[in-house]
Amino acid sequence: MALATDSRSASELAASPAHPARTTLILAITGASGSIFAVEMLRALASDERVARVLLVVSPSALRVLAEETGVSGRNSLVQRLLGSAPGSASEKITLLEHQDIGAPIASGSYPVDAMVVLPCSMGTLAGIAQGIAGNLIERAADVCLKERRRLVLCVRETPLNLIHLRNMVAVTESGATVFPLIPTFYNHPQSVEDIARNYVHRVLQHIGLPQPGAYAWGVPQAAEDLA
Repeated sequence: MALATDSRSASELAASPAHPARTTLILAITGASGSIFAVEMLRALASDERVARVLLVVSPSALRVLAEETGVSGRNSLVQRLLGSAPGSASEKITLLEHQDIGAPIASGSYPVDAMVVLPCSMGTLAGIAQGIAGNLIERAADVCLKERRRLVLCVRETPLNLIHLRNMVAVTESGATVFPLIPTFYNHPQSVEDIARNYVHRVLQHIGLPQPGAYAWGVPQAAEDLA
């Protein structure tokens, strides 16, 4: 008996209702202040069924900041401790990669990735990306995103900004990245630090095509359960 075949391409099959497209993302955490935003992002990605895989890279400086700001220290069971009891915490979709492993899959343009977010993005990391240094996995993965014309979002965190910082932001923007400063909003009337972090993360995810349920939108009435 002849086997049934489907003449559609792999990409067509992946996007069909029976095979919904799923997203592969890189999340990089560097040593700027604001690690609570990274934790919120990781939890959102873990619980989002549209996300098939998250490649996580945490710099040594980021580990220091995480310890200072969240109390989570060291690499052992890092993902599990950052996720805590958040929905999706048992997910195996998150893979922690070594900061210096330039042989990791995301160091090559042949590895399919839909977007990369650096949150928070230190000025040192920004400089490395702007100058194409590719001296570690975060810089190399970002360089790959730029050369392959993939989404790259740099959530920069520093104040005040000097001229070098500003010129590096211009350089990465001209190369195709989005500079998404780590600036909180207050028009949504946040009630906690977590609310502030969550709204920022929702805005970044919307920017890369992953709008979140319950996200605040200016001028759109909020459901009663969202206001509780």
